[in-house]
Amino acid sequence: MGEPIAVIDCLSASYGGAKVLSDISFSLTEDDCLAIVGPVGSGKTTLAKALSGRLFRTGSVYFKSRTNRVHPSILLVEQQHHFKNRSNMQDFYLQQRFNSADAGDAYTIREELSNEDEVLSTYWLGFFMLDHLRDKPLVQLSNGENKRLQLVKSVLRDPDWLILDNPFLGLDVEGREILATCLEKLRENSVQFILINSPSALPACVNRVIYLENGRVTWDGPLSDYESFRKVDKLVFNHTEMDDLITSAQVYEPFQQAVHMNDVTISYGEKVILSGIHWEVKSGARWALSGPNGAGKSTLLSLITADNPQAYAQNIILFDRKRGTGESIWDIKKRIGYVSPELHVYFREPANVFNVVGSGLFDTLGVYKKITEEQKNRIERWLGVFGITHLSQRMFQQISTGEQRMVLLARALVKNPPLLILDEPCQGLDEEQIHRVKEILNYICSNSQTTLIYVSHYASDIPECVNQYLKLA
Repeated sequence: MGEPIAVIDCLSASYGGAKVLSDISFSLTEDDCLAIVGPVGSGKTTLAKALSGRLFRTGSVYFKSRTNRVHPSILLVEQQHHFKNRSNMQDFYLQQRFNSADAGDAYTIREELSNEDEVLSTYWLGFFMLDHLRDKPLVQLSNGENKRLQLVKSVLRDPDWLILDNPFLGLDVEGREILATCLEKLRENSVQFILINSPSALPACVNRVIYLENGRVTWDGPLSDYESFRKVDKLVFNHTEMDDLITSAQVYEPFQQAVHMNDVTISYGEKVILSGIHWEVKSGARWALSGPNGAGKSTLLSLITADNPQAYAQNIILFDRKRGTGESIWDIKKRIGYVSPELHVYFREPANVFNVVGSGLFDTLGVYKKITEEQKNRIERWLGVFGITHLSQRMFQQISTGEQRMVLLARALVKNPPLLILDEPCQGLDEEQIHRVKEILNYICSNSQTTLIYVSHYASDIPECVNQYLKLA
């Protein structure tokens, strides 16, 4: 055992008026590369904020500075990315990344890093494979590209320690490999880090694991021993309840084709995002959509969800009707249940969980109509299916990111839509919750005519009901 370079003793913290962490204690040496794992809602993100000084805490926290600073620089790299536009406002909206005119109000990567050392910026942008995107507006970056940019901005601040909150979320296979290599490089450069992560996606550099559950450390040991400790409980749900929920919602007009695209090409200036796409999604079909970060998956989905104005100039049929023949965006959205990392980022409504789920009945980001008793009952039952009834009256912004994702999934399903578009729905969930989501989707698809488009960078997250595949290069 070498000299400790970090000592955490009896750390406790509260968030949103509720105690989340209790008596967290551990120490690290130079040889330790620590990952903190645990189920959704266990307090991992709260711990990340407390360790980085972003949240009031009790107990003692010591981090050694590699540069002998009196006060070590501890930076938190959060899951979600936040940018300001040229008007100095964080008021981007979901459709803006697909609207070339509105995107002009967003800074480019080059502008975002204009105050940084140019040599170092060039090095780290190249290291994280972002150098070719210097002139791309931030609002048009993919989720994975945004994640890597946040890491670039963090290392440019020359930190002593980085607290990385689920940095692998949303990254494709290549992106995960790049990041794992970068983390190794950071350790070689004496930048220490603590990784908050899913236990199923730990990079090779990790050699120690702490398991957090209900705000307490319940296991601490070497990675080599973690597999024998780790267990996944198979969660079950009430099939009778599900049968009623997927047959009792409003009746939608039948259709033969949910989506038909013929030679669809989308570009922004000289940048071609999609080229010559031919794709037909028939009613009741179950598709997986895949491709690396930046391949155009989000843009393709935006043409279906009525969020991209370029759809009007393309040969696209949605629900048996050619796009741009008098239908409103609400005629389209009312048939679609949708969740994505981008929707999650832009969902900032100050509402409790019950109302967030209820907003899915109206295709809005908030509840602006009176909810009927039948609708209230429906919301409560979907909360039960996802195992989040206990969160009903909690404010959406005060629950964990994984819990928020479960809430948004319930929101996508609450109106029993004929088309589900689920973009990385299991991102940020623990293994038990991933199992629950897959079982719910398998049951829906086995017992209804629901059409499914499912996006994931992880083959293991794709439910068994999927039997057709579209891959973008």
